[in-house]
Amino acid sequence: MSTFRPSRRAPSSRFSREEIEDHWAHYQKVARRCGPAGDWTELCDLYTEDATMIVSGGVKVGGREAMKRWYREALGEEPMRSLHYYPVEWYMIDEHRGWLSCQFWNRMADPGDGSVHEFACFSLLKYAGDGLWSFEEDKFDPAEMQICLQGWLDAKKRCEGR
Repeated sequence: MSTFRPSRRAPSSRFSREEIEDHWAHYQKVARRCGPAGDWTELCDLYTEDATMIVSGGVKVGGREAMKRWYREALGEEPMRSLHYYPVEWYMIDEHRGWLSCQFWNRMADPGDGSVHEFACFSLLKYAGDGLWSFEEDKFDPAEMQICLQGWLDAKKRCEGR
């Protein structure tokens, strides 16, 4: 469960919807480069030095450098290394509070037969200004993730003739 506790009366954001929208578009472009490259440094550099990231299962990562280590460790080996694409299904911006929420797909690279292997993720991000984000919390179903990964591994083996 998240440790985030919203206040009853959230202060107004210092940022316009357009600013948040522009930096969200940039964030998505960077993610599209980082996934296939397997290097998440550029994405992590879009967070404040003291940013917090919470991942499903209760993993809490504090700070930009710790986020870089987490990405290297969590996505550095197969099959997670082939988690390349993150198409956004929808997003909403609360410009009054500086929050963005979205649903995107964690989509694997093509295993060789054209099949699509993906699982849904819901994310909450807090915009901090100057093109940086200070908070991210991701929620996904671990069972759905395992089904996706196993399906991808099975397809990959079939394509490689194993």
